[in-house]
Amino acid sequence: MKPYFLAFAAAATLIGPAASAHIVFAQPTAAPGGYVGALRITHGCGASPTTALAVTIPAGIDNAKPQAKAGWIIEITREPLRNPTRSESGAAVTERVKAITWRGRLPVDQFDEVGLSFTVPASVGPLYFPTVQRCEAGENRWTDIPAAGAKWTSVPRPAPVITLTGSSGGAAPMPGIDMGTMSGMAH
Repeated sequence: MKPYFLAFAAAATLIGPAASAHIVFAQPTAAPGGYVGALRITHGCGASPTTALAVTIPAGIDNAKPQAKAGWIIEITREPLRNPTRSESGAAVTERVKAITWRGRLPVDQFDEVGLSFTVPASVGPLYFPTVQRCEAGENRWTDIPAAGAKWTSVPRPAPVITLTGSSGGAAPMPGIDMGTMSGMAH
């Protein structure tokens, strides 16, 4: 077996079925500034292959961009910004990406990732990305957001989360997840 698969399998075993059966960010923490990350899809809907992943972009992220994925189609839903801004190049920005949907096919016996790029807000704490995983038969709604201060695993279908550290020094842990076991999944 390939080394990266062994690391992934070991991490999934350590985390256990509750955490490994979710859509998660490969890099679960971020400091203010740029972020390029990936949402990991580790399973389908029971025995049904994944055919789409629809991700809601949280308010406060005004410059999300999806990464192209060979064999998949990307749909972007936009909404007007209340307060238009300027891009790094100086161009007027009047709308933001509200949601991104990747459409393709991922067999249940494989895993994959879809990539995102955005600027991390200068705040601290969890930032949730409600996600709907559609399959040939059925869907998984990873849209539950825990109550303030509750563990990520305290809800049945937790939304993917990035924990914002608020500074470029040390990363804060993801609520309810042991960072030692999550680091193995990021490789």
